[in-house]
Amino acid sequence: MSDSYLASLFGLRGRRALVTGGSSGIGKAMAGALAGAGAQVTIVARGAEQLAAAAEEIGAAWESCDLRSLDAASAARLGDGIDILVNCAGVNHRPHLGATTEQEYFEAMAVNLHAPYLLGQATGPAMAARGWGRIINVGSQQTWKAFGNSGVYGVAKAGVAGLSRSQSEAWAASGVTSNTLIPGFVVTPMTLPTVAVPGVEEALASRSHIGRNGLPADFAGVAVWIASEGAAFVTGQTIAVDGGFSVK
Repeated sequence: MSDSYLASLFGLRGRRALVTGGSSGIGKAMAGALAGAGAQVTIVARGAEQLAAAAEEIGAAWESCDLRSLDAASAARLGDGIDILVNCAGVNHRPHLGATTEQEYFEAMAVNLHAPYLLGQATGPAMAARGWGRIINVGSQQTWKAFGNSGVYGVAKAGVAGLSRSQSEAWAASGVTSNTLIPGFVVTPMTLPTVAVPGVEEALASRSHIGRNGLPADFAGVAVWIASEGAAFVTGQTIAVDGGFSVK
């Protein structure tokens, strides 16, 4: 099999990608993979120092942005000329639903669902006009089941899968695919409070078919595949990248 054939299926040279949550964890791994496949990548998160370090490491541009207050104008600026949109930024406030404050609700919805919606609105129509585009929304096990005190986080992540389906319905006929990736349990800065509880990390690993928890690197290949020409007929789907966690 020639390199040129693989490049025709999976190469991303000439594509421009925007990855939210790209300074750490799954988002950083996906951004690095897209850059490695040839895309021009911009990563977005709040912390400028961490963003700059991550961008230098993976060969990307960066922009600091607080997605809690993202508006349509800012989304349009970030999304200008983007061919591949990866919505990976997340807020993981999960108190008991009955104890959730209004601030926690609005913050969770703003980052986990409203920002992906605004960025999709800013990029999808232009992608469709050009005849090519990829939207990758990162969900959660809470996207399809109540798990781990889902709370309002589960509400937002369930909405992410619906957003992907609606984006697919709107733009897939014009060459724009939209899919949701569902991680299993992955140790990232956002999940550190969970693994701080003795025995929890091991118990979660035992729930997967593979027998271990996920790593950010497990999302590199699937990011390139979903973003590539090779996945042009895959759209509107909710795809588990979880080591069999969801089916055990």
